[in-house]
Amino acid sequence: MENFVDYIRVFCKSGKGGAGSAHFMRTKFNPQAGPDGGDGGRGGHIILKGNAQLWTLLHLRWYKNVVAKDGGNGSRNNCTGADGEDIIIEVPPGTQVRDEETGELEAEILNDGQEVILMPGGIGGRGNAYFKTSTNQTPEYSQPGEPGREGWKVLELKVLADVGLVGFPNAGKSTLLSTITAAKPKIADYAFTTLTPNLGMVAYHNNQSFCIADLPGIIEGAHEGRGLGHRFLRHIERNAVLLFLIPADSKDHREEFDILLNELEQYNPELLDKQFLLAISKSDMLDDELKAAIAAELPADVPHVFISSVTQQGLNELKDLLWKALNN
Repeated sequence: MENFVDYIRVFCKSGKGGAGSAHFMRTKFNPQAGPDGGDGGRGGHIILKGNAQLWTLLHLRWYKNVVAKDGGNGSRNNCTGADGEDIIIEVPPGTQVRDEETGELEAEILNDGQEVILMPGGIGGRGNAYFKTSTNQTPEYSQPGEPGREGWKVLELKVLADVGLVGFPNAGKSTLLSTITAAKPKIADYAFTTLTPNLGMVAYHNNQSFCIADLPGIIEGAHEGRGLGHRFLRHIERNAVLLFLIPADSKDHREEFDILLNELEQYNPELLDKQFLLAISKSDMLDDELKAAIAAELPADVPHVFISSVTQQGLNELKDLLWKALNN
């Protein structure tokens, strides 16, 4: 997972348009047959294309300068110059592109095969044949091609998953993902085992499925950049449902939920409009009396379930809750 790259800078430059030609036709019998200068070709575009086979921006790490070819110049016999070759940058769905200088969002790729012209090439100049009129039979001028565009772009990947797992480090998110999907995230008994998002598909009834993402753990102050900070929080923006995971051995389950909620609100208040579910993990250590006591302190408006990845307790109920929330 060290190969997961979700943020990268790339310098892009589209091609310059070719110059129009200022040429006059000369034949054996008519040395002044008139203008026949062709138009210049279009400069190459910089194009973004979605590729669902990609899951990271790693391949762009060694692709820092993306420069498209210039258009060809026009020539005699009204020949138009060749268009500059376009450059296609393939990115995983969920990628946004912003101008580094202004911060403006310029493009967003959400689907496999989707194409967006990030930087159009310059338009080719008109040849002198274009300017011929009844009153100007021999124009001696043509247009130069338009320049291309250039600048530093910031590419940012936000993981596309139906469900995002939210919780403090060591809440059991990776263990849950490995239990209900075929994903094999790194699992260990220390904080921040997960440093990058892990995705897995959850199989449901009638050959249906949904995607769940194990995201790096939040710590208090994450919205200010502490811990993995914004690098983690940006991925939550894409999830339709957020599953809060709080371990059964937490000192205060309600306080832990409120801290997690506050971090989301401080980062982006719109995250509070998403659907929330709450799972108490490691519940194999609880009896019915303890479960009732914990349930009493949980928020009444957030559906909850007690689960254990070790004993499989409550996992089917959890899948049902998630499926219902996704299809509301």
